[in-house]
Amino acid sequence: MKGIFVVGAGPAGMFAARQIALAGYDVFLFNRDIKPGGLAEYGIYPLKEKMKGGLRKQFAQVLALPNIHYFGNVLVGNSYEVTLEELEAMRPAAIVFACGAQGARKLGLPGAEAKGVYAAKDFVYNYNLLPPYTAMDFSTGRHIAIVGMGNVAIDIARWLLEDAPDRKTESVTIIARRGPLEIKFDQKEIEHVEQNIDRDALAAELERVKEPCARCNQDVSPQKIYEEHFRKLKDPGFVFAPPQLSFRFLSSPAAILPDANGRIARLEVAENDLVLKADGSTSAVQTDRRVTLDIDTLIFAIGDAHDPKIGLPMGPDGYATEPDPANPREPHYEVWNAETRAIMPGRYVTGWARKASTGLVGIARHDGEVCASKAIEFLKSAPDSATLSQSEILNRLEAMGLRPVTKADLALLARVEQSEAQARHLESFKYSDNDAMLEAIAQERERSSQTEAVQLASTS
Repeated sequence: MKGIFVVGAGPAGMFAARQIALAGYDVFLFNRDIKPGGLAEYGIYPLKEKMKGGLRKQFAQVLALPNIHYFGNVLVGNSYEVTLEELEAMRPAAIVFACGAQGARKLGLPGAEAKGVYAAKDFVYNYNLLPPYTAMDFSTGRHIAIVGMGNVAIDIARWLLEDAPDRKTESVTIIARRGPLEIKFDQKEIEHVEQNIDRDALAAELERVKEPCARCNQDVSPQKIYEEHFRKLKDPGFVFAPPQLSFRFLSSPAAILPDANGRIARLEVAENDLVLKADGSTSAVQTDRRVTLDIDTLIFAIGDAHDPKIGLPMGPDGYATEPDPANPREPHYEVWNAETRAIMPGRYVTGWARKASTGLVGIARHDGEVCASKAIEFLKSAPDSATLSQSEILNRLEAMGLRPVTKADLALLARVEQSEAQARHLESFKYSDNDAMLEAIAQERERSSQTEAVQLASTS
């Protein structure tokens, strides 16, 4: 039998698995989390229930395919529960790594180990109730800075300003390395928090960066910036509502200054100049000018990084794929071994495991499907690998002391969480602890067995 393994059950992994299964191959999905979905489940803003519900239905349809087998609650990686060697010993014909980018980009700042300093993805995992992040300390203070100005930064600001259940926020400052015209967030995202922007404070910040932007032929007048990015601020009747969301452009974090208890108390920021390049683009260049901000929480929303502890060969931009000097922008999916200077046959990366922090669900789906087509072509001519069966893999994982979660287990968990949501009068409910989920599965399995026994007795 030619079985193919997919490591990671986020959007890229799920849709790659679907395409491979529809081509007639057995697919074995290994997932770190108990539930599938990845960032589609644990990265989308908590209140976007309609979007999450639609994706859950799509993923349920994928898992309903009879030749897709699921092993959740299994960490794959050389520094984790199942090493790549142990995975290979199960004799897959090919492996698609769709395990995302579980690391975080770091700037190597002095004081970065202070309490109250977080990576955006980890912080989002915490408020989206992903174990074990829910049990970790992601406490926030009153004055929070977020580095980055994409949608993730705005989502986090929204949570801190409006929806956090223990909110004590007085101010959130978005720190951006570049100028106002390089804003990356979408209009639909900023609309949720525009009422928290002090229009006079924003106008003053635009005035502060006016000169360096003008030297690069950039108009950052309030009228221009409001029209492009802050539509509500154009309304003469706009009324500011605290807590405050502010922006500091052309600034780069330089040092984190902790207090006596080891928690961040201040952030030293370097002011940047904007430089016009020959091709008409701009770059931000740090100056010697420094400003110190009173900050008790700092969140970096500057992108993610590949996790070297998985054990895949690493390249300059993450997991190594076949280099092609003639087509440097052409995506490559085959894993590249730099020591042998050759691709690793039948080993692929896709989604954020191929290129970190690139696009949302739609792009991940496309990337997974393109990768799947390449894997399918490889499988057509690959010899029969005698891949272990579902039961053999399950037995092997359990022999390692693991508690893998199957598709049948997921159905039991969904039933319990739906009942909990109804009992609590919520649109949806999910456990925030792996042990609680495993216990719920076990109890529901026992209840189902007892019900079946009663029904069988009544008909006999």
